[in-house]
Amino acid sequence: MHKQMQGVSMLLALATLGMPFCASAQANDANNTHAVFAMTNAANENEVIAYARAQNGSLLEVQKFSTGGRGSGGNSDPLESQGSLTFSQDHTLLFAVNAGSGDISVFSVNGSRLFLVDKELSGGSEPNAIAQHGNLVYVLNTGGSSNVMGFRLNGNHLLAIKNSLAFLSTNTSGAASIAFSPDGQFLAVTERLTNDVDVFKVMADGTLSPVIVNPSAGPGAFSVSFTPGGAAIVSETGPANVTIGSAVSSYAVLANGTLSPISASVPTQGAANCWNAITPDGRFVYVSNSGSSTIAGFAISATGALTPLGGTVVGENPEGATNLDIAISSDGKFLYTLNSGNGTIGIFAIQKNGSLVNVGTVGGIDPNSGVNGIAAN
Repeated sequence: MHKQMQGVSMLLALATLGMPFCASAQANDANNTHAVFAMTNAANENEVIAYARAQNGSLLEVQKFSTGGRGSGGNSDPLESQGSLTFSQDHTLLFAVNAGSGDISVFSVNGSRLFLVDKELSGGSEPNAIAQHGNLVYVLNTGGSSNVMGFRLNGNHLLAIKNSLAFLSTNTSGAASIAFSPDGQFLAVTERLTNDVDVFKVMADGTLSPVIVNPSAGPGAFSVSFTPGGAAIVSETGPANVTIGSAVSSYAVLANGTLSPISASVPTQGAANCWNAITPDGRFVYVSNSGSSTIAGFAISATGALTPLGGTVVGENPEGATNLDIAISSDGKFLYTLNSGNGTIGIFAIQKNGSLVNVGTVGGIDPNSGVNGIAAN
């Protein structure tokens, strides 16, 4: 539900929350074009940690920026989602969910500096993911009556869209991710607990069609992303009680919103694959096997078919790193993993053939502190 901003004083207050307190000391780093952001998801005060990126992909922590809201808190992966921290398509805005206070924050991005410019109620309970396409923004609310809520992006502010609230297939569905198709005609949502992928058609006025529920090709559907060519890629944690049983599937989205499998449940040779990230050119997709602290890679064909790269596992974090969400830089040169177990961000250089070279790690995160969400530009 949209909450009106209250005059110039509120705008100034929001801007102040995002003002850097050490801008002069970090000017060279803060003005860097490329940066990586991670979200603390802290229950008392949610914050975004900003890192400036060097040419070799290494990171330097700049500072933390308050979202003006509260996270869920917890230990490892409490949000159980992909997309809790999301860039706009042009990377000028950064969206963050505040699961504890039930609202979403909008930051203006200047290098590795953030400026809080808006905060709105999410229209539901426990928001855990956001997606944007053009002037449309949809937030996923996983708690209570699981739903999605739409907003119109007006400059850098969000305006709630009338009659845009849409419910998923059931309450408390374990909704985990949300993504627009590249043409903006469809909105996809994964439901962990029902093992379904929901698809909505996007109407001309920004509202959604009735939900089209699609069963996942394999067990443990968690996250969905779209290739530039329009194929939907879904990470699957795999069957229960199977140690190395994770997989990834790709689908074609048909005109009626149903999903047609292209590559069904291709093994990732790892455990607890929950997240995926696609290179900007659409050539490769990488998935995060958090249970085995590894990264698997796949080549994507023009039709959306997936082919494992080498032995599938192309990157390794230290044992116990528990790499959660992953992000790829906007220039396609680096992949970053959010390592909840040891409180680091893993850094990998992406090679032309899709293989990964481990560049190292950077700290700045409290281990098992409930951190969720990573974004890179």
